Amino acid sequence: MKRLILCLVGMPGSGKSVVARVARELGFDVISMGDAVRAEAARRGIEPTGPNMRALMLRLREERGPAAVAELCFPLIDRAGPRVLIGGIRSLDEVEAFRSRYGQAILIAVHSSPRTRFKRLSARGRPDDPRDWDEFCERDRTELSVGIGSAIALADHMIVNEGTVEELAGKARQLLKALLAQEG
Repeated sequence: MKRLILCLVGMPGSGKSVVARVARELGFDVISMGDAVRAEAARRGIEPTGPNMRALMLRLREERGPAAVAELCFPLIDRAGPRVLIGGIRSLDEVEAFRSRYGQAILIAVHSSPRTRFKRLSARGRPDDPRDWDEFCERDRTELSVGIGSAIALADHMIVNEGTVEELAGKARQLLKALLAQEG
């Protein structure tokens, strides 16, 4: 089966979940790399706190290589339909793993300023969200250490998200529909 594989990258709080929601509305199967790490944490009996998830992400890469988290997603993609959005890309190694296995993967970046992202994460309330600015900055440094900055910089498409959820959803819908039209 020929698949349209979209890879979604962005720093925490940039708006990836909104883009994923729009993709789901347009008929994409959405796979979260963060969920894959949380599932691996559950298998290993690790509590899903922010520091634990970051440590596990780094441990997986040490144990299995830089595309380890992407490889956790392969079985999910193999069971998915022809349109797949993979959220939570952290490095170009992961994108290359998807391209090697599936032929093509289009990288989409969502970008928001650090202050905007911190406000969003503070309001979100997930267990792995940072509790203060220092923890937020530490999380960003961890993300950057695994190559997320390069993936954002070299994305095929960029969505800037400094506005409302509705504005981001509109930008995402426009881009995703254009990509679907190109696929024919």
